Amino acid sequence: MPMIGGIFSRLARVQFTVGYVAVLFAVSCAILLLGPHAHDVVVERASTNLHNLAHGHLGTLLGSALVVDAGPLYFWLPFLTCLLVLAELHLRTIRLIVAFVVGHIGATLVVAGALAAAVEFGWLPWAITRASDVGMSYGALAVLGAMTAVMPRGWRAAWVGWWVSVGMAAAIIGGDFTDAGHTVAVILGVLVSARFRQPVHWTLARCLMLVASSGFGFLVLAHHWGTMATAPVFGVLGAFAAHKIVQLGAARRVLPVLSPEDGDALAAPQPVLAG
Repeated sequence: MPMIGGIFSRLARVQFTVGYVAVLFAVSCAILLLGPHAHDVVVERASTNLHNLAHGHLGTLLGSALVVDAGPLYFWLPFLTCLLVLAELHLRTIRLIVAFVVGHIGATLVVAGALAAAVEFGWLPWAITRASDVGMSYGALAVLGAMTAVMPRGWRAAWVGWWVSVGMAAAIIGGDFTDAGHTVAVILGVLVSARFRQPVHWTLARCLMLVASSGFGFLVLAHHWGTMATAPVFGVLGAFAAHKIVQLGAARRVLPVLSPEDGDALAAPQPVLAG
């Protein structure tokens, strides 16, 4: 009994992750068993595209996060679980939920607004209004951005610079509205993290989980071969630039500010000391 109690105690610390991953697993398995036609129907009805949103299907804003159409389940689910567990342990459950929901819904609405404007001005074809848009990627990347709050202070700027630069490079090179949404989700996560600052003790196991989660996040952002080759260059440049900008800002803040009296005293003639 004590062992079982210990297991439930540990699971309680990552209750959102356990529940969400369980639902994802169940939905994905059900869609797989029902066949291709059921898959197409579920994706069509759960998509947060302009057609569904314009017809008042606002439930898709949450339901779309429960339907994943992005490769084999055995690949993405373990890495997503790793990211969510790490974030929930560091940020706690409520903060993780806030970051995930803000990123998922916020990025969806920003993308929908941009697409609506592009269609209205004739920059994109009308068919884009029925494009499928489901999955957990917006929420997951927002959580990755929110992890800024638990990065060591000296690494935060580089962390933000890397992910925002990689996201922007992926959006420009990929040229897809989903890529743009990924970048928006990262930025929203970073903005949300400003309310989450707290000291964190990093263990070796959690550092390894961070590496795995970061690799997963990179693959979600840079999911084309061309992007995988070029995005790291922009990421390194962005991380370096952000780190230097923060360093310069910190250096300016610590410079002494002289009052007018101090300035007059320094400008006044000083006595010469004879040896």
